[in-house]
Amino acid sequence: QVQLVESGGGLVQPGDSLKLSCAVSGGAFSSLRMGWFRQGPGKEREFVSTISTDGVRRFYADSVRGRFTISRDNASNTASLQMHSLKSEDTAVYFCAAGNLASGKNYRSTKDYEYWGQGTQVTVSS
Repeated sequence: QVQLVESGGGLVQPGDSLKLSCAVSGGAFSSLRMGWFRQGPGKEREFVSTISTDGVRRFYADSVRGRFTISRDNASNTASLQMHSLKSEDTAVYFCAAGNLASGKNYRSTKDYEYWGQGTQVTVSS
């Protein structure tokens, strides 16, 4: 069974940076598409970023493009989300997700991922 554990969340001030990590176990990490989603207070879970299995192709939500960077290390079975210039609207629980490769998926929807972490809270506040 694939298991995902996020870490790195916390309370930061606007403009600060934070790096989230996701440790994956129990599966062939290099064959899994990885993604990050977030869920703010009273909101639905939304797409943040996704990265291809080889780490070459990366996609971002418009709201984070240019500020966030997704990466993965297939040697250590980890995925990361580096966040810069954080804003109050970035406050949310951030979830790491892993998806099996399949045709028809765009990996921007929660339904395209089979495995989820428990989430880590990111709060941006002065």
